[in-house]
Amino acid sequence: MEVAHGIPDAVPVRDSKDPHGPTLSFIPAAFAAFISAVRNGEFGQ
Repeated sequence: MEVAHGIPDAVPVRDSKDPHGPTLSFIPAAFAAFISAVRNGEFGQ
């Protein structure tokens, strides 16, 4: 997973194994909530 930085109103994400493939864009608050959930183990293993 690759995350672009420096875009104030969006967090673009793409598959690093497919750099020419599609991207997803999230609002910063939603992406921060996702990262927090991953760090807290909310998705299991």
